[in-house]
Amino acid sequence: MAAWIGTSGWSYDHWHPELYPPGLPARHRLARYTQAFTTAELNSSFYRWPAPAAFASWRHRLPDGFRLSVKAPRGLTHARKLQAPETWLERIAAGWHELDGRRAVLLVQLAPAQTRDDTRLDYFLARVPGWMRVAVEFRHPSWHCEEVFALLAGHRAAYCVMSGAGLPCVLRATTGFVYVRMHGPDRGHLYAGSYPDTDLRWWADRIREWDRAGQDVFVYFNNDGEANAVRNARTLRALLSE
Repeated sequence: MAAWIGTSGWSYDHWHPELYPPGLPARHRLARYTQAFTTAELNSSFYRWPAPAAFASWRHRLPDGFRLSVKAPRGLTHARKLQAPETWLERIAAGWHELDGRRAVLLVQLAPAQTRDDTRLDYFLARVPGWMRVAVEFRHPSWHCEEVFALLAGHRAAYCVMSGAGLPCVLRATTGFVYVRMHGPDRGHLYAGSYPDTDLRWWADRIREWDRAGQDVFVYFNNDGEANAVRNARTLRALLSE
């Protein structure tokens, strides 16, 4: 089964001792993480895009078979709102090139207040290099429509399936892979709570359906509090192996 299950980020102090032994230095967390999971979603890139040398370092530190997804910088998604993306895309491509065989998906998360603009999205996706897998996470409800799904499909971009408070859970696959972000089961707050096993079994069934349809699946748990993401990712992976 071509399914990668991991977490959004890996360097959390409060993941001791669930994932990291007490006293483990922060610089050793990634090595320990890769012993437990085969993929991760880098979130710090949203706040400051890393230099190409940082991506080259990750390429050397990550084991064979590991895949790293990376969140696009807020300078592109929230400040410029995808407008005139060429300079940002050059910087992103430079890092993505260095990551080489360890790269998974570039996550482009739009701001909650950004309303539907098909022309702008089309212009942006047309300029994403063809060798780069990209998924788009829409937070404003105006984007969730057939026309936008078709636009994504035309550019072989994935619609980001979401689970979380106030977010629509639309099980839509628009290309050859599916990208899922699990923001927590708490109905009042994002990134909170732990998914019960019954919920995770339901998601395991959906992943199997996508797999049978020939799609790779990337799932990242973003409910990092109290190490819920670690436990939920482990449970989902175990359910898929049954």
